[in-house]
Amino acid sequence: MASSTLKQALDGLDKDSFVALLSKLIGESKHVQNNPPDLIPEEDRIVGHVLASLLPLSTSTGGGPLVVNHVNYFPNRGNLIVEYPGTEPGKILSFVGMHMDVVTANPSDWDFDPFSLSIDGDKLRGRGTTDCLGHVALVTELMKRLGETKPKLKSTVVAVFIASEENSSIPGVGVDALVKDGLLNKLKQGPLFWIDTADKQPCIGTGGMIPWKIHVTGKLFHSGLPHKAINPLELSMEALKVIQLRFYKDFPPHPKEQVYGFATPSTMKPTQWSYPGGGINQIPAECTVSGDVRLTPFYDVPVVMKKIQEYVDELNANIEKLDSRGPVSKYVLPDENLRGRITVSFNEASSGVACDLDSRGFHVLCKATEDVVGHVKPYSITGTLPLIRDLQDEGFDVQTAGYGLMATYHAKNEYCLLSDMCQGYQVFVSIICQLED
Repeated sequence: MASSTLKQALDGLDKDSFVALLSKLIGESKHVQNNPPDLIPEEDRIVGHVLASLLPLSTSTGGGPLVVNHVNYFPNRGNLIVEYPGTEPGKILSFVGMHMDVVTANPSDWDFDPFSLSIDGDKLRGRGTTDCLGHVALVTELMKRLGETKPKLKSTVVAVFIASEENSSIPGVGVDALVKDGLLNKLKQGPLFWIDTADKQPCIGTGGMIPWKIHVTGKLFHSGLPHKAINPLELSMEALKVIQLRFYKDFPPHPKEQVYGFATPSTMKPTQWSYPGGGINQIPAECTVSGDVRLTPFYDVPVVMKKIQEYVDELNANIEKLDSRGPVSKYVLPDENLRGRITVSFNEASSGVACDLDSRGFHVLCKATEDVVGHVKPYSITGTLPLIRDLQDEGFDVQTAGYGLMATYHAKNEYCLLSDMCQGYQVFVSIICQLED
């Protein structure tokens, strides 16, 4: 089918249908919050509404060409694979990553009800409008239109709606299980567009994350006799300064970060501090500083973790040489054969992603964005999308985009713009048309 005819057949987003579906999905958002063990989402509540739109146009009911596969690995936690068959074997494109869980929302913190859709002009408001129920509704509308108009395409178009993106503490629920079972293998034959970013531009790079915890042991004593204590708070501050300085020396800004447009280089910083408690006149015995490394994808996560461990080992071996604070501040008490001690531990780490800038999928996405939005400016951030790195490592050509708003991502008073979603739909249609040529 000629591109112009195909575009005319698929036309623009049916706004009324989209908003009606999104209203149903946001109405379920309270039940798909993902924060185990307290909140375990029931993604099948979302699946039910998507199926209500698409099953009447499916081979399951005999009403149309859509091939629908509802896949569950846990009760009430389904994934949905929807396929519009093309005519050429091996020619395929896919839209993946539209996840059916959301982050938590506290209604008392919001200016409107997060768990029902409200409309304020162009704003569609509610938890999940930007991340990611808005995209679930958008791609559902795309597949519905394909099922209704039945254009003759060379390419098979596949949509994969997934469970369990917002929290990975319960494995084997979502896209990881689909990949393990081989249900997405044929998607490797064409570009895979991960639809879960924001701001209408291609996101071509993401960061890796290494959560770390530095525990410091000193000696508890009265603060009026500080010479008899080892102050773990002071030790942790001085040690962390050395660790950070060495990190930035060993992992400086990488030349490729400019090519990919990363907003920041790799960073290491503390974000939490804790100690067991005690009086203001007590120097505590221990404290813990926690934080993360955000790593651009041009450095290897295991190498960084090994380096940080080396920094800590060298500090422990030479702790008496570390800068102290004031005339009686010290980290060694020779008479008592005591030395301050630093340990580091890591939680589950993930690697970043650098999309293939030479792939057909990238070029098609850029042209579609430029034609529809009016300009194209790919960007990269050191936020993490570990699932797409896993897909890339499995051999998928992953490109990413999204049509919510980064400013409201995971935020209170979340919203998206209907006009942005309309442009997202047009981008999808342009991608399909271009890949027919």
